[in-house]
Amino acid sequence: MSAPTPGPVPTPSPTWDPQQYLRHADHRTRPFRDLLARVGDLPGHPAPRIADLGCGAGNVTALLADRWPRARVTGYDNSPQMLGQAAAHARPLLDFTRADAATWTPTETYGLIVSNALLQWLPGHVDRFPVWLDALAPGGTFAFQVPGNFTAPSHTLLAALRESDRWRPLLHGVGDRTAAVLPPADYLARLQDLGCEADVWETTYLQTLPGDDPVLDWVKGTALRPVLTALADDREAHDAFLAEYRDLLRTAYPPGPHGTVFPFRRVFAVARKGGRRPAAGRCAGVRADSARPA
Repeated sequence: MSAPTPGPVPTPSPTWDPQQYLRHADHRTRPFRDLLARVGDLPGHPAPRIADLGCGAGNVTALLADRWPRARVTGYDNSPQMLGQAAAHARPLLDFTRADAATWTPTETYGLIVSNALLQWLPGHVDRFPVWLDALAPGGTFAFQVPGNFTAPSHTLLAALRESDRWRPLLHGVGDRTAAVLPPADYLARLQDLGCEADVWETTYLQTLPGDDPVLDWVKGTALRPVLTALADDREAHDAFLAEYRDLLRTAYPPGPHGTVFPFRRVFAVARKGGRRPAAGRCAGVRADSARPA
């Protein structure tokens, strides 16, 4: 008789390391810059109200304040570690507040709600779209980008190792986010169904990372955080898991003469609310037909 399949291991929210995350800040920031480039004029310009949902270390929130220097910008995050780092970016019109995106309900009207590399951590996040869209002023924008690399070796090897005989009792289901991110076409359909003018696309960045074991160093800042949090009290297990995973990544991502190439697929969406105030939870008024091809 086979042993029963264990259920997912209960784990706390990942503990974030801002310094580790920012080790690849230039590469990590590029998708946000590309997202921001597709955001047009906002209602209330030149002084719109802006929310950065899942602001992390605050470095991209500062880019919002740079583009709209008269805007009042608030970064929301639920990680004390990240908010501590973000505080260094605070200005008279830029502040940071602790909030959980899974339950965040706006209490004021925004010209822009933006989310950078957050929604993959929120299963069912599309169910929050109506709430956030309802908080936008007519003509306001909801913009986000999420990873689309869950079938890449960096993630499939991590999942396979986590579910191997050795690690499954400790790590079954820890950090599994595959089902959270939808295909680009599904985001487009959802935003169009809500009445928005939507621009949805995907991009794969061919990043060349320097140094030894750079892909491991990269995922230590993001995908590995749930595993590292789960093993934080067992240094021997922590080190053993990292060693096994490192060896797998070395085979999957061999260094080349100019560094290690690490493809980085992202999914983007920019949704603009129509010009008249809608019924609750709908963008109203504008038909969307402008998806940019991958």
